[in-house]
Amino acid sequence: MPRDPGDLYQVSPQAPELESDLVMLHYLDGFVDAGGAGRLVASHLLGTIEHAEVARFDVDSLIDYRSRRPPMIFARDHWESVEAPELVLHLLHDADGRPFLLLDGPEPDRDWEAFTAAVIRLSTDLGVRLAVGFHGIPMGVPHTRPLGLTSHATRTELVGDAHPLADRLQVPGSASALLELRMGEAGRDALGFAVHVPHYLAHATYPAAAVTLLGALSLATGLNLPDQALREAAELTDAEIARQVSGSEEVAEVVRSLEAQYDAFHSEHQDLLADSGEIMPSGEELAEQFERFLAEQQNGGEAGPAEG
Repeated sequence: MPRDPGDLYQVSPQAPELESDLVMLHYLDGFVDAGGAGRLVASHLLGTIEHAEVARFDVDSLIDYRSRRPPMIFARDHWESVEAPELVLHLLHDADGRPFLLLDGPEPDRDWEAFTAAVIRLSTDLGVRLAVGFHGIPMGVPHTRPLGLTSHATRTELVGDAHPLADRLQVPGSASALLELRMGEAGRDALGFAVHVPHYLAHATYPAAAVTLLGALSLATGLNLPDQALREAAELTDAEIARQVSGSEEVAEVVRSLEAQYDAFHSEHQDLLADSGEIMPSGEELAEQFERFLAEQQNGGEAGPAEG
């Protein structure tokens, strides 16, 4: 028997009264998120803006604890605490005092259709006019060029004049993607952004990608979202990347090759090959070279698995 979506969440007794015409941002941790871009944005917003709980989802029904075991603290002779997962809808206000919502937490392992229906019902009851998801995807691009962005929406008008990544793709599904699909089928406005993160930084924490995402969110929603802390983190990370690149001619050549591919594509809108006919290494090959170099730097010159 299908489950009633209303059973999956509980509105907080202390939830403040909300205005209608709200924007709801959503980030569900567990799907592809290169550079930790989406996670950084969600953590940044919750860490820099005061927020109140609006509703909480039943994670016991949605999460498979055996595949994602919650960390527990053992103190000498007893279990002291458990860091239970939380899937919560928060109320925040932007720098101009305008309210918006943020759904944040682990992506459900089961009952996606019921979860999606629950989010749509809850967002309808709360007067949400637009839902926006965000995350990072790995691409064969250099970190020295502006990061690209793929956008998608339930209505073409919401995307604007953005260039599509491809005509048609089949990719693994996600709860966020299903939410956008179902909202479109219900006649609701929903939008999503995927920032393009260099392959060789996909497993690292890359704040520059989060800055790009935050800028896209601000532009699409009209919200005035703070970004100073993310920009400062991006500057520090970019400086460290530049230091490591300058320390190796091999890696510098990798970056130059990626730059040439990027520039050729954006200037001539053609295949990523040099006019001379010389075939350049693929993005994956370049990424492997770069990751090998980073691993050697982190292991004192001995190759090993790279860490973020």
